[in-house]
Amino acid sequence: MTVIVEGTTLGASTDATGSYTIANVPAGPHILIFSSVGLNTSRVSVTAQEEQSTLVAVTTLSDNTTLLNEAVVVGYGTTRRQDLTGAVTTVTTKDFVKGQVTSPEQLVQGKVAGVQITTGGGAPGEASVIRIRGGSSLNASNDPLIVIDGVPVDNQGISGAGNPLSLVNPADIETFTVLKDASATAIYGSRASNGVILITTKKGVDGEKMRVNISSQVSRATNYGKVDVLSGDAYRNLLNQAVAAGTIPATNTAYLGTANTDWQDAIYQTAWTTDNNISLTGSAKHVPYRLSVGYLNQDGTLKTGNLKRNSASVGISPRLFDNHLRVDVNVKGSWADYRFADQGAIGGAVRFNPTQPIYSSGSDGFNGYFEWRDGAIPNPLTDRNPVALLNDKRDRSTVLRSLGNVQLDYKLHFLPDLHANLNVGYDVARSGGTVFIPATSSIAYSTQGQNNSYRQAKDNKLLEAYLNYSKVLGDHRVEALAGYSYQDFYTYSPFRFAYKANGDRVSPLDPAQNPFKTQYTLLSYYGRVNYNYKDRYLFTGTLRADASSHFSPDNRWGYFPAASVAWRINQESFLTESKAVSDLKLRASYGITGQQDITNVAGDYPYLAKYSLGAPSVRQIFGTDTLYTLRPAAYDQNLQWEQTTTYDAGLDFGFFENRLTGSLDVYLRKTTDLLAVIPIPAGSNLSNTLLTNIGSLENRGVELALNYNVLQGEKLNWSVNFNATKNRGEITKLSQVVDPTYLGTPTGGIGNFQFVQVNAVGHAPNTFFLYEQKYENGKPLEGATASPTVAQYVDQNNDGVINERDKVYGKSPAPKAILGFSSNLSYGKASLAFTLRSNIGGYVYNGIAGGQSNYYGLNTGLNFAANVVPDIYTTGFKTGQPFSDAYLEDGSFVRLQNVTLGYSFGTLLKEGTNLNVTLAGQNLLLLTGYSGLDPERATGIDTNFYPLPRTVTLGVNLSF
Repeated sequence: MTVIVEGTTLGASTDATGSYTIANVPAGPHILIFSSVGLNTSRVSVTAQEEQSTLVAVTTLSDNTTLLNEAVVVGYGTTRRQDLTGAVTTVTTKDFVKGQVTSPEQLVQGKVAGVQITTGGGAPGEASVIRIRGGSSLNASNDPLIVIDGVPVDNQGISGAGNPLSLVNPADIETFTVLKDASATAIYGSRASNGVILITTKKGVDGEKMRVNISSQVSRATNYGKVDVLSGDAYRNLLNQAVAAGTIPATNTAYLGTANTDWQDAIYQTAWTTDNNISLTGSAKHVPYRLSVGYLNQDGTLKTGNLKRNSASVGISPRLFDNHLRVDVNVKGSWADYRFADQGAIGGAVRFNPTQPIYSSGSDGFNGYFEWRDGAIPNPLTDRNPVALLNDKRDRSTVLRSLGNVQLDYKLHFLPDLHANLNVGYDVARSGGTVFIPATSSIAYSTQGQNNSYRQAKDNKLLEAYLNYSKVLGDHRVEALAGYSYQDFYTYSPFRFAYKANGDRVSPLDPAQNPFKTQYTLLSYYGRVNYNYKDRYLFTGTLRADASSHFSPDNRWGYFPAASVAWRINQESFLTESKAVSDLKLRASYGITGQQDITNVAGDYPYLAKYSLGAPSVRQIFGTDTLYTLRPAAYDQNLQWEQTTTYDAGLDFGFFENRLTGSLDVYLRKTTDLLAVIPIPAGSNLSNTLLTNIGSLENRGVELALNYNVLQGEKLNWSVNFNATKNRGEITKLSQVVDPTYLGTPTGGIGNFQFVQVNAVGHAPNTFFLYEQKYENGKPLEGATASPTVAQYVDQNNDGVINERDKVYGKSPAPKAILGFSSNLSYGKASLAFTLRSNIGGYVYNGIAGGQSNYYGLNTGLNFAANVVPDIYTTGFKTGQPFSDAYLEDGSFVRLQNVTLGYSFGTLLKEGTNLNVTLAGQNLLLLTGYSGLDPERATGIDTNFYPLPRTVTLGVNLSF
């Protein structure tokens, strides 16, 4: 960016942060002209005092048709967008998804090519599954590293919080930057195999007068549909017809009641949300600041569910010592109170008999709720009353979290090209919760109620220091960075026994155990070199060395290099005069990143031998002494880093003065030494699985992003964005020795130790593994449940026996293509925006139909009868056929994610005030051929899913 004092030859160029210095300025008023390629020119009035001969300031320019010179956040610093050599995408506030957004990742859902964000359900504060370019691991974490204002946060979650990210207020967020290829991510080494998301929060601007921003919105959410099950009348008719036909015994009519209960209506509600935020932004004596507070109160559509979140953030950014020392202080805190609704009520409502009432006709206990009985006690083999599950269970938690850092960047007085940076940060959380069920309730009858509590403390400490040297020598621009990082993660939870409602222990014989305490540490050294020749030829080289306490001292260190090059073709002489081509850059990169995030799989010390206390019944009593046994677990002391090598080639382009911009990337990711859980031979250990390094997998794909300013005028403006991703994953090795008879490792559990997916060589992770269904006249034939000589599944190997070797490696839950489309239209003070998302080609297993499209529900033989789905009229199955591919369906969909209508009233009462009103709808339309409620599942299995609500939000924003 160039700054010129109007009418003079005095001027300067800004650095990457927008800072500049102009010397020898005459006293008096002046006009400063700020300009940069692709940015709107700005004119600012300033006054130089008699004793002042130097102007020092920081400024920003609004975007024009492109942002080639804007400062883009990258790992450990910023760079000009035109200097990027890696695959990096930034989404700012103006492009965020609007409406009721509870968790930060929802702001960019459908906005970034190569990024798939799948919401885990409709519960308040529900966690999302985020995947960048598919998953790189089988059993280690596939979550990206998330860095908030320079602090890498813990991915492990917090007890008592559905989604740890929901503890950060989305209203405080300024930008999301996604680092996708190895060149961009390798500076984070050990934690970057799954990509990196850099989140920066809003800051004050030097010289800005204090502004107050007040926003308030209220939302109404309803479920857009229900799982299709039989009504009470239809159920009675079906059961009576089945008895008449001899399909089930006549004794089952005893399970018919006279009610017509819609159990789904009984557990769901219209949910209301209020979300209020106030912020103060400005600058006091050249100290930019921003203060904000927020309060969210969100009910879930599943009754009794609620989230109350109080949040606050403080950011100050003073510049000291003639702008040589930049200080950034960021502190964010939240206090969240959760009331968790028991989501078991969702599946229970789908299965519960619709001919039975919610409440018993007599006063025979169980708080008046109807229950299936086994004599005088609730039948332990069936679902509990879904309404009782919600009303009788009080599951509450309080979570306190604070995230912050102090970052010092010192530009040396004697060598201004050298910056020394120190970053000290923390991420701490304290949580506690209680689960109370009265002794009179049926849902904890066997334990005489429940009165349990839990606590957890998590401390994440960060210390980073690096030196950054940049120099321009004629046509050469060089930047070198070298640094050190220390991060420590500590978790503590006191051991708690199980208690009855009256406070007595459920099992007094259980031996006392130690509190759970664990800790792991990461140490890193890293360096990066950027070279720019004539703003035309670019090179970036990165090396990071990481040590993780997850591995033994012999395997502790991993080394992760990366390199990338770029050629700005539009700077060549044959294109510099082109009116059509505004920007054209060719990129290529190679790099290696590591993976060690296995805490959720095997704890923090997987390379050490571990023993756990045996069951209370496994003990020896010697007089007054009781000895308990210790049970060994399988472990691999040679466990080491999982490594992902990424190759990427990309093209960034802009045409017609950058009215049309975009990027195209192709990539290949190869992961070796997979951290995988594999089965081990029976008898070798009391464990039946082992975490070890075994196998490899590949991901390859194509990404396309397009932005087009269709209309540009004084009043009418229209821009559209389109992104598309195609990714293919394949396991290339899964054992140390090639075994053609090995079918793979079962996964995708649907209950009762039944699995419908497999990880196998030559196939995508989590590929469906099912029998091929036989049909007659379009009707599926019932397959046998054992291993008979004749069955109604296809005998793939023609051996006359239907067994595991006749299952077929089928479709993948991963979509073949992920599409996003956004539009922003404005005319004068009115605006209209919408976002569409689509997954094409992924498959989903309809577990609800798989479990309930048969007569077993009417004929359990276990003193109860359950509901079924209308698909039973098609199948006529007498027993469940969970391994039939008849339940595997195309999960393609198009979802209208968001529509927002806004109006800005402009100046009110006095200059500088502004009022905006918005009406937003979310999840308004879902187009799909899937027969179930919603095909979008991160695992590809649809069983007990909390529906995503349809939400309408009215918002008001006042600033002055």
